[in-house]
Amino acid sequence: MKLFDLTGKVALITGGGRGLGRAMARGFAEAGAEVFICARTESELASAAKEIGEATGRRVAYATVDMEDRAAVKALAERALTEMGRVDVLINNAGINRPQPVDELVDEDWDTQLEVNLSSVMALTRAVVPQMKERQWGRVIHISSVLGVGSKEARNAYSATKAALIGFSKASALDLGSFGITVNCIAPGPFLTDLPMSILNDEQKQRFADVTAMGRWGDPKEIVGPALFLGSDAGSYVTGETLLVDGGAYARAL
Repeated sequence: MKLFDLTGKVALITGGGRGLGRAMARGFAEAGAEVFICARTESELASAAKEIGEATGRRVAYATVDMEDRAAVKALAERALTEMGRVDVLINNAGINRPQPVDELVDEDWDTQLEVNLSSVMALTRAVVPQMKERQWGRVIHISSVLGVGSKEARNAYSATKAALIGFSKASALDLGSFGITVNCIAPGPFLTDLPMSILNDEQKQRFADVTAMGRWGDPKEIVGPALFLGSDAGSYVTGETLLVDGGAYARAL
């Protein structure tokens, strides 16, 4: 399993206090990495850091950050690099979803989703990549969505930003490939996290489960394997790609 061994590496994971981010943080720590997580809520970060650190024996540091604030994102990169000494794996996981039909889009909500889901990813990647280039090794993973390759009613801003991440990753992969850095997207489908649970009613939740081949929502732990593949030497020749982790939802034509 040496291909997946991340001993001596540092992973920076945004949105790491809960849901998919927390699951990936623990998975990377279990694979040997030291981890730096960030989110808006300090209590969730403290809980995650304590749990992961005690379970794995790995160093887990954290910082609160508002990903809508471009200056705060830059400061996050500087703090992570100062405290951890390096960042080998960057997972851009933080995101928000405010469903609105196209003719009811609110400018403020559109701008916020664009900043958090896309522009903060650009800013953090831009800040972290130079030190990866110096070491000729790095892994960048953007968490897109199945709604970035397909969509659903009222997901205009969310789908636009998640689709843009896929294009962004392809261009960055070409920029960085010669430096030993891979850039990929993971596109999750229905996962049992706070974000979809907070905006869907029971009937909608069941419809999402029914559209998958598995007939169920994913458990956050099921994102860990794909992330470790793309974040380690196991995925060293995979770049510019989007891996759907959606229980077969996108395979269904109708």
